[in-house]
Amino acid sequence: MRKIMNKPEVLAPAGNLEKLKMAIRYGADAVYIGGQAYGLRSRAGNFSYDEMREGVAFAHSRGAKVYVAANMVTHEGDAEGAGDFFKTLKDIGVDAVIISDPAMITICFSAAPGLPIHLSTQASATNYKTLEFWKSVGLERVVLAREVGIEEIREMRRHTDIEIEAFVHGAMCIAYSGRCTLSNHMVNRDANRGGCAQSCRWKYDLFEMGGTAAKTLIPEGAEPFSMSAVDLSMLRHLPDMIEAGVNSLKIEGRMKSIHYVSTVSNVYRTAVDAYCDDPDHFTFDPAWEDEIWKVAQRDLSTGFYYHVPTEKEQLFGKPRKIPKYTFAAQVMSYNPETKIATLQQRNNFGVGEEVEFYGPGFAYFKQTVRDLWNEDGEPIDRAPNPMMTVTMTVDQPVEPYFLMRKK
Repeated sequence: MRKIMNKPEVLAPAGNLEKLKMAIRYGADAVYIGGQAYGLRSRAGNFSYDEMREGVAFAHSRGAKVYVAANMVTHEGDAEGAGDFFKTLKDIGVDAVIISDPAMITICFSAAPGLPIHLSTQASATNYKTLEFWKSVGLERVVLAREVGIEEIREMRRHTDIEIEAFVHGAMCIAYSGRCTLSNHMVNRDANRGGCAQSCRWKYDLFEMGGTAAKTLIPEGAEPFSMSAVDLSMLRHLPDMIEAGVNSLKIEGRMKSIHYVSTVSNVYRTAVDAYCDDPDHFTFDPAWEDEIWKVAQRDLSTGFYYHVPTEKEQLFGKPRKIPKYTFAAQVMSYNPETKIATLQQRNNFGVGEEVEFYGPGFAYFKQTVRDLWNEDGEPIDRAPNPMMTVTMTVDQPVEPYFLMRKK
């Protein structure tokens, strides 16, 4: 039986320490995070050095890795202090830094020799000669531009053995490799230095000028348009990514919730394992895709991998009606004798509602909430307060860090 020898890693986003631990518990081989400076997500949780130490220790104890994004475009003065930053990351034990700016790469080589560097997608690597150049400089991995096709990846792999990382899931940027200036012009926030306001997703209109008044060109009742693409999902096409020689399958979304991070990591972990264990008899399980839709916010497409996106991959017209699921609670403990679980509430839920429990390894079941008690053991109808502790009977065994959601 054929097996995939070079199994790619599942790389998940982690906006804070809670998300880092959840992503790894739900199957991520590695996570990428941001520090307090030099990243592109200034509004994400971003990690202090102490949080990085805890995150790295947690990850390494479970055989996982932590990469730190430092991929901002550095104007004069922006790189001040970067040497100490990279040296500290090396001392903490992070597994790599993700950089796009050659100046930052030079600083990292000088201040933290031996700390692996991955080229960020913001550097727009789209051909094997570019990959070979970065290999000759001393980088270990290149995160490809999101605008490459699957045939281009195959061609790159035929000519270079540098590690290739490619996005498989999450939001797509309207600008080439994320290098956008919409935020700069509209809200005076530099997207390339961590200030993206996601202006591309605002609703826009077109007006015909002339006469005494402007006249909209959008028909009455039609949806205003945005300048944004639908999200990327390569779940159904993971065999193509793996056979093309991609080493790391990257999930986007450091700003997303633990509900998103756990669900998407869980699905991609399961699908990658299923294919790599027996590629010749692999069959796609529709349940994986159903699970993805429970945390989807927009329509999904394959981006640039099979063709240049058309208007069908843009957020034009009325969006598909996506089922809305809410993250309701996290399991803290479970008593197998009483079949009662202790939960930490995250969103309002109550007796009579149908809920879903899910856990690592694609564990999953539905049930109706039949009973509910507060922290003092008093029966209640609802759990209305954020982070309150409640107990309830569950139909199947659960474990700490299982999550519960509802429609």
